[in-house]
Amino acid sequence: MAEMVTKDMNILEIAQKYPESVEVFHKYGLGCLGCAAARFENLEAGAKVHGYDADAMVADINALISSSES
Repeated sequence: MAEMVTKDMNILEIAQKYPESVEVFHKYGLGCLGCAAARFENLEAGAKVHGYDADAMVADINALISSSES
């Protein structure tokens, strides 16, 4: 079982470690991966800036990761 993503993790780190997470970032309309802030911002800060619920994003990313392991 993969390590679970948390809202404290760096956005770019999440995308690199779990490429399937890009689908969730796109679902929420976040172009974070092309943004310079993605190198420095954690998921919680990025979600907050764009008005999204970080906990919901984490749940969606972890669900996707879990389903891809099956």
